[in-house]
Amino acid sequence: MSDDVVRRGRWPWVLLIVVAILAVLIVVAEFVARSILPGIVRGIVIEQLELPADQELDVDASGILLPQLIGGRLDELHLQTDAVTIGGVTGAAAVTAVGVPLHGGVLDGAAGTVRIDQDEFVALAAASDLPIDEIAFAAPNVTATSSFTVIGVPVPVALTVEPGADAGELLLTPVELRVAGVTLNAAEIAERFGDAAAGLTQPHRICIADQLPAGITVTGLTIQHSTAVIDVDVDGAIITDAALQHNGVCS
Repeated sequence: MSDDVVRRGRWPWVLLIVVAILAVLIVVAEFVARSILPGIVRGIVIEQLELPADQELDVDASGILLPQLIGGRLDELHLQTDAVTIGGVTGAAAVTAVGVPLHGGVLDGAAGTVRIDQDEFVALAAASDLPIDEIAFAAPNVTATSSFTVIGVPVPVALTVEPGADAGELLLTPVELRVAGVTLNAAEIAERFGDAAAGLTQPHRICIADQLPAGITVTGLTIQHSTAVIDVDVDGAIITDAALQHNGVCS
């Protein structure tokens, strides 16, 4: 048997071995990338948001990382934590960013949710001018106990408000009021009590822009079971524009 025949016979095996080695190297490189990337992203997020160094933050990237790393852009990046404190309010947060540049540039987009319990929601509601004594979740609405004064006499009430968001602010819209066991809607309240109950019949806004980076905008608020869920949208330029990384302002 000639040497050429022997070499031709070995060639498929050599090729198979090379392919196998490359496959192993790719798997190892992917594993290394997934081990290193979360720590890098976590460090950047903690630094930009000025969070504690020991902040718990889970980071996960979708898809196969190597092609994305070579291309310099991650398809999807998921950030999640069970407890983060921003502006004195603590809740669980989850954000998904798409089109994440690795060498400078803006995100294609990002959105997420912040979940807070009833006590934390009370702290937020205290920032409004709605006269509130206590708050209880009654999904999908919120029930607040309060009172107003008629001819010098305090009248206790239970006010039901519909949560929402508008123009970046949390919005609490009264839908009904219970006074002495009688349920009244906003129009009936105004008719019976006039200016004395005016503060209970108008929508009330809660601005938290000064507690969040300017690049994060509140887009929704819903009550799910025992949790208030705040939806947020993230400006893709937040990773390059320092002004968007600083807290916003309330007018």
